[in-house]
Amino acid sequence: MEARLWNRFKNNIHLRRTTVLVMIILALYYVRAMMNTILLSFIFTYLIVHLVRFVQGKFKHVSDKLIVALTYLLIVVLLYFGLRYYVPVLVKQVTKMTKSVINYYQTNDVGWLMTQLHKYVSEKTISSQVKSSLTALTAALKGFVSVTMSFVMALVLSFFYTIELKEMQTFSQSFLKSDLFGWLFEDIAYFGRKFTNTFGVVLEAQFLIAVCNTALTIVCLAIMKMPQIFALGLMVFICSLVPVAGVIISLIPLSLVAYTVGGIQDVIYILIMIAVLHTLETYILNPKFMSSKTELPIFYTFVVLLFGEHFFGTWGLIVSVPIFTFFLDILGVKNINSKQEKLQEARKRIEHKRLEK
Repeated sequence: MEARLWNRFKNNIHLRRTTVLVMIILALYYVRAMMNTILLSFIFTYLIVHLVRFVQGKFKHVSDKLIVALTYLLIVVLLYFGLRYYVPVLVKQVTKMTKSVINYYQTNDVGWLMTQLHKYVSEKTISSQVKSSLTALTAALKGFVSVTMSFVMALVLSFFYTIELKEMQTFSQSFLKSDLFGWLFEDIAYFGRKFTNTFGVVLEAQFLIAVCNTALTIVCLAIMKMPQIFALGLMVFICSLVPVAGVIISLIPLSLVAYTVGGIQDVIYILIMIAVLHTLETYILNPKFMSSKTELPIFYTFVVLLFGEHFFGTWGLIVSVPIFTFFLDILGVKNINSKQEKLQEARKRIEHKRLEK
């Protein structure tokens, strides 16, 4: 009796896959504290694997291990130069800006301002605000350390996965041959392929958004006659890969550079530029590119982004549309296929028509 029920369960594909999907969701919820590392590892691995396939498509005899090794070597070199040259410049700009503010208060009579402030703000209120500010600063430092560790760990994990890409694929396929739980690994692989396809489509859309943001920013910086435009443009491009929030992240270094060049006036110009770009990305570029790549109406895409940001923060802006299109795909509402799958389907249709003739 039990064996018959077990076989009926395995043969019922819809029930079986629903059960597996619920198990995956519960597992991800259980390890939600590691979500930064999981998502970053997935993104790095996805990008490197597609880079390997792209290069091997152009140069078939190039080893995948060589491509991966050179790519990560380039990443390490870029990180080194960024930490070696860019971070000291940023610290110098912050120090210079802080000294300018201190000099302003030392050379100007602001006693009347402090008197007016004491009328409306008590010392107890100031003390509580200072304590809350220190708490927020401590939490921010802990968050920065956590994100840094997740970033480094994700790089290491993606490196070990991609450097042994063929071995990983061969070993992973051996799970499908299991007599007892082969069906489970088949369903996990099925959902993995579906999510990878949808995530890749959204990642491509975000890349196009980053290109548009960078081009507009470089034009604005050139009009303002800012120094090191291409370096700042590279920084803006990297930040813009983070949906919506990336434009705001780039505000800090741009404001510091603008302050040293033209003072508070240029900072105001930068704030206006970032506000316009943020509005443009949020209300035009993000919905438009996302809807064109996922073939979803702009209204649905925009609503999904709003709910994703509300419930999951910045990561919600990255994964909300892929998750939504993923569920549309597995529910059979709308298939979201990758370029490779579309080419394969087109070839099958051509071959089928040829055989019919």
